[in-house]
Amino acid sequence: MTFDNIDLFPVTADINADDRLTLGGCDATALVAEFGSPLLVFDEESIRNMCRQFADEFSARYSDTKVVYASKAFINAAIAKLVAEEDLGLDVVSGGELAVAKAADVPLDGVYFHGNNKTPDELAFAVDSGIGRIVIDSFYELQALNDIARDRGVTQDVMVRLSPNVDPHTHAHTTTGTLDSKFGFAIETGDAANAIRQTLAASNLDLVGVHFHLGSPIFELEPYSIAIDTVLTFIAPFKDEGLNLREFSPGGGFAIGYVREEPPPRIADYAEVIVNAVKARCSDLGLGQPRLIIEPGRSIVGRSGVALYTVGAIKDIPSVRKYVSLDGGMGDNIRPVLYGSRYEAVVANRMSDPPQEVVTLAGKYCESGDVLIHDIELPVLETGDIIAIPASGAYVPSMASNYNLNPRPAIVMVSDGSARLIRRRESYADLMAMDVM
Repeated sequence: MTFDNIDLFPVTADINADDRLTLGGCDATALVAEFGSPLLVFDEESIRNMCRQFADEFSARYSDTKVVYASKAFINAAIAKLVAEEDLGLDVVSGGELAVAKAADVPLDGVYFHGNNKTPDELAFAVDSGIGRIVIDSFYELQALNDIARDRGVTQDVMVRLSPNVDPHTHAHTTTGTLDSKFGFAIETGDAANAIRQTLAASNLDLVGVHFHLGSPIFELEPYSIAIDTVLTFIAPFKDEGLNLREFSPGGGFAIGYVREEPPPRIADYAEVIVNAVKARCSDLGLGQPRLIIEPGRSIVGRSGVALYTVGAIKDIPSVRKYVSLDGGMGDNIRPVLYGSRYEAVVANRMSDPPQEVVTLAGKYCESGDVLIHDIELPVLETGDIIAIPASGAYVPSMASNYNLNPRPAIVMVSDGSARLIRRRESYADLMAMDVM
């Protein structure tokens, strides 16, 4: 069986004989009964499939490609182990994410450390751990990192993050490659040139390449080719100053589908545009063929995750709105409130029931703005129904909070008809564990 928005769900999504949504061969309603609600479900096959698609599509066009999972989309030990099994590296942005990578025994030579304000403690932790690359994002960091490496008698491989001033036309909060950004050394101001020269001159840093990141999610292809041309053209003259460009990263930002009417480009389309631009410009400029570093995050785990909620209170305001309250909300998915993000939803325990009314799926948090989906057409809902919201694997769990002191949901991984807990539900005791009485 299929349903209208199946392309937004994991590749294993189906409907069973009881008219219920299944994920990885598991009945979604039964998962809620076993693990509680709300519940986040990750489909292992979908994650592995996306890892392989990125590796295959880019490597087929550019053999020296390394796919690096941007773990800020969501990381825990189980996810880290899974992507490492698929031979992906990791992009981390904090000491905490690096600690997870270490705990999961991820090969640290394939870990890249990003971030606009890494602390000295984080930098020391990274150097002491034998991290593969640190992506320098400020002059403060450049000096601090060189001092740390010198004190330890090591040479640290680094990249420099550049800002090409290219607008990817995504949400203002997730646009990172323009001039007015906290990220990267701007080419236009001269900071980029100074950063490259200072890094080349640093006693204990080896500049292996450059990086930029435009933002996320990017539904357009042209910004990539423009930014690649801009950055490679800019760095070419530094070859005469000692720059040996061994790696080049145009970042990630690849989009996924959240609603039916906005499908993302295919991975093959991203690969074609990026690889063609890199090959052509490197050839024109005599830069050789650097290793291409691709950093998908959202597009690896986004579609694989489905959020399951239970319907509670229902409030009908005639001629105004019908609110259907769920047992989660902005604490476990801040994206609708923060970015105005839109989602689809289905009734997981009654998949074939036709839509009959327009409702607003509201959360349980004490904010009027705590709404997961405004004005969605669904079957007539009843208390106890299970709502499934697809495309919830990226940034939903990683940005979750304990607002109103609500415990964060459990997370399970499904595969071949079985489910395993990869993060237990928080308890009230967990919420007070850090308090000093």
